[in-house]
Amino acid sequence: MSDIIRWGILGTGRIARDFANALKDTPDAVLAAVGSRSVENAAAFAQDFGQPAVYGSYEELAKAPDVDIIYVGTPHPMHAGNTLLALRGGKAVLCEKPFTINLREAQQVVAEARERKLFLMEAMWTRYMPALAEVKRIIASGEIGVVNSVHADLSFVASTEPENRVNKRELGGGALLDLGIYPLSIACALLGPAASVQAQAILSEAGVDMTTGFTIRHQGGTMSVNSCSLRARTPSELTVSGSLGSVRMEGMFHLSQTLTVKLTSGVTRTVATPYLGNGYVHEAIEAGRCLREGLLESPGMTHAETLDLMKVLDTIRAQIGVRYPADD
Repeated sequence: MSDIIRWGILGTGRIARDFANALKDTPDAVLAAVGSRSVENAAAFAQDFGQPAVYGSYEELAKAPDVDIIYVGTPHPMHAGNTLLALRGGKAVLCEKPFTINLREAQQVVAEARERKLFLMEAMWTRYMPALAEVKRIIASGEIGVVNSVHADLSFVASTEPENRVNKRELGGGALLDLGIYPLSIACALLGPAASVQAQAILSEAGVDMTTGFTIRHQGGTMSVNSCSLRARTPSELTVSGSLGSVRMEGMFHLSQTLTVKLTSGVTRTVATPYLGNGYVHEAIEAGRCLREGLLESPGMTHAETLDLMKVLDTIRAQIGVRYPADD
């Protein structure tokens, strides 16, 4: 593996553009190729990002020379198929969250990567942000005492247009897969795997969740209370509480640039946690590190964790009555 990581991007939507912009700020990384379902779309994308090689199909990108790793940034239901395509082309993969639509698909993808001995990572970018690293450091220091709970929500007001992706069942719409996965993933990163989960939701006429709340009992005897919505603009903060105080990830917690520590002694302090570029830089750095070191998965987002989270998402959807075509 050379020092420079050569990236291919599969898909040309908004999230793909966000990741391409992140690569501009990622040390020792270059956007080498982009693939779309039409050469015209790929070429239009390439014009804005240094004219990487252009491919008019995902299959061509998967077979492209001079590409070390492919970022999959397509709609949710396409993640499994697109990732399998890239892996079968011999490419390492960073797949946008949610990793797949359901656990069955996730197991198939992970098995393929392991069989081919190729690096595979879920692009849960908040796992690599400086704010989460600092929260973990504060917990480990004992400053807030014995940690026993996490409260987290992530919500915004989305379009009500029926054809919008978030409102379409066939595109994996709903709040849970788009937003709820963030508090779920971070709660489990801080408190450990889920032992059980209880959820309720308000569904749209199309059969996707507009607002979902779920409580997790974690294996270590702790609890997290989580919520997400496409119909309300909430504070979207995350608070970790212990016997001596709490630490809160301010603002939209997945983009937190400051933390507030409040102790029962009355001490309050603020910690700056700035991030690089648009935030996606940190997951790109981690993927590059893993490739250079010959790792097949990232310690910060292991295959086992991804599969555990997909199992929890499946359980929540079963409880609230949301099914996607891929579940049939």
